[in-house]
Amino acid sequence: MKISFSIIALLFTGLILSAQENTTNPGNMKTRWGVEVTPENAWRQYPRPQLVREEWKNLNGLWEYSIKPKAENAPQGYDGKILVPFAAESTLSGVGKMVMPDQKLWYKTTFQVPDGWKNKRLLLHFDAVDWEATVYINNEKVGTHKGGSDPFAFDISKYVKKGPQELVLSVWDPTDTESQARGKQVLTPRGIWYTPVTGIWQTVWLEPVGKTHIKSIVPEADIDNKKILIKNQLEGSTGKEKLIVKVLKNGKVIAEKSALASAVLEIDIPEPDLWTPYNPALYHLDIQLTDGSRVIDKATSYFAMRKISTGKDEFGYERLMLNNKPVFQYGTLDQGWWPDGLLTPPSDEAMRFDMDVLKDMGFNMLRKHIKVEPSRYYYYADSIGLLVWQDMPSGFKTSEANVQHVKAEAKEDWNRPKESGIQFEQEWKSIMDHLRFFPSIVVWVPFNEGWGQYETKRVVEWTQKYDPSRVVNGVSGWTDRNVGAMNDAHQYPGPAMEPAEQNPGRVIVLGEFGGLGLPLEGHLWNTKMRNWGYRTYFGKDTLIKEYATLMHNLYPMKNRGLSAAIYTQTTDVEGEVNGLMTYDRKVIKFNPGLMRMLHYPLYKDPVKSETIFFDSEVSPQKLMITNAGLNGKTSDLVFSSVSAPVMLKKGEFRRAEKIFNLDKIPQNIQLRLLTHADVKVYLNGQLVVNKFINTKRHYDEINLSEFLGYLKKTDNKLLVEINDIKSNSAFDFGLYSY
Repeated sequence: MKISFSIIALLFTGLILSAQENTTNPGNMKTRWGVEVTPENAWRQYPRPQLVREEWKNLNGLWEYSIKPKAENAPQGYDGKILVPFAAESTLSGVGKMVMPDQKLWYKTTFQVPDGWKNKRLLLHFDAVDWEATVYINNEKVGTHKGGSDPFAFDISKYVKKGPQELVLSVWDPTDTESQARGKQVLTPRGIWYTPVTGIWQTVWLEPVGKTHIKSIVPEADIDNKKILIKNQLEGSTGKEKLIVKVLKNGKVIAEKSALASAVLEIDIPEPDLWTPYNPALYHLDIQLTDGSRVIDKATSYFAMRKISTGKDEFGYERLMLNNKPVFQYGTLDQGWWPDGLLTPPSDEAMRFDMDVLKDMGFNMLRKHIKVEPSRYYYYADSIGLLVWQDMPSGFKTSEANVQHVKAEAKEDWNRPKESGIQFEQEWKSIMDHLRFFPSIVVWVPFNEGWGQYETKRVVEWTQKYDPSRVVNGVSGWTDRNVGAMNDAHQYPGPAMEPAEQNPGRVIVLGEFGGLGLPLEGHLWNTKMRNWGYRTYFGKDTLIKEYATLMHNLYPMKNRGLSAAIYTQTTDVEGEVNGLMTYDRKVIKFNPGLMRMLHYPLYKDPVKSETIFFDSEVSPQKLMITNAGLNGKTSDLVFSSVSAPVMLKKGEFRRAEKIFNLDKIPQNIQLRLLTHADVKVYLNGQLVVNKFINTKRHYDEINLSEFLGYLKKTDNKLLVEINDIKSNSAFDFGLYSY
């Protein structure tokens, strides 16, 4: 009997309503795309744009599910229906239940193999299942895969019988009770940690292939020699097959070459159209695999002519280079979470919406934070010109966080158990193998803020050696071990940076900053929890003013070697309200046109920076300081010379001053300030800063260029008052011009 679409939709609506009774979506938040999801339209697009074949079968839709104790075998009966590819905890799955570490999630479905596929090998693809998945076809075990973010496939040809095929899948996910790569999932969501995800969360699909077929295509551009290198892997090769590749631009064949398969094809690309964020030019490939005169496999693909590297600029600073030219990279920390789908975007359109908003706002990059997206995400980034920094989804056991979460000042890395390290590296290699095709990905980030950080030097150096075509940001924030191409500071709200002078040969980046929060009633994940930002405001005008101030302070930093910056974050996520958009994507908090104007100065060429007087981060300096009270006349103060940075005690008051002369009045000036207190700064007696400064490991950067009128050539005085020191901390400052 054929069930009508309206009946299916009605049944699924009932499942969603049932899921809403659970606490995994406490505010019952939906996106406009989520309300349109049905079993008929859930992620129907072809899932692998990097290697497209005509024949395939999508298995997304309603499956049976059951949640059982971990030790039990496959259930005899199932609890209900789940919508694949949405995880069990998500509203869109129709389940909305937490799967605990002492439980397993079981799936069951049936499918038919099309008649035309009878003489083909049959591959069953799972694009992502969190975390340990065991697959059964017609009551026979096919295989097991561990890893929540990398795709996997099994050849199920020998398990297939006549008629309907039964597919059963069991999934176990320890979430944060073990040390596997899990990203930001925890059993008790709070702060920067989110609702766990268990089971299938990307597309499941079937693909018929020949006994010998193309397993992967990886184009690598060589713009210096105007070539594209086509690397490929075959499955079932005899060594006699030939690969024939045609290169197309705007629908026209511009080059063609053939060679024995598995060899690297070098194809000349005359006058290459170089890919940039402003010109995301893509070439397309028609690929045939032949055995004599017989075509045994064919597919389409694409590539971009682009090069990412590092190199010195005209002032001697190490920079990120795109196509051999310095390009400042500015983007957002992009978590990729959704209120109704959690790790899974509600739809392809929803996923593209976030990237379109970022491009419209004038960002040229994003950092994909502790998550791997579906392949179509990166294809769209390639298509619209968004540079991507790709994180490894970190993991550590919450109960042992003090051991496995390596602190910023820690002398040693975590002594990771051997088996755990092997699994981490297998997953990282698999993720890199999966994503290295996509030209938009320009930076790999294996570790973030000490989360599960171990054997840093070895892991980072292996990453760089395994893919020398990209830049490796070995440790984003916190526990730098002087390895990898970058030294990456995190500072909230900031901005801040490590001094380029102390890091010769390394690129200086600001891997996280900002985090300005604006909670909006009617768009909160849970009104009963703390809805927070690193700084939280309650009016849009104030939020915009503070963001503009951040940008004003960020501009000069590129003149002292800053090569990239990443603002936290694209959207609100659960209790975090520091997004450019609300979690449901219904409110964009910033006008995109205004954002483009604010971001434009970041992309201008840097100019030479000069030092008016040094701070002590690079070399020790002297400060003139006094502890005279607030009521003392500044003209009567007696200052003592002390070595900086000066250690101040909680609750103290201090004044410090610097006297300086100028050869000429500069065009712009920038103050670097280190303290943890309420601060007032006077330039020649005029108040120029009055704010709370919260710095412990990095100096805050404050642009004072709007106060140039207070400067004179001789006898300038900068006076800093530090009041109500919040904790025992260091104090220092320096002044620079550009």
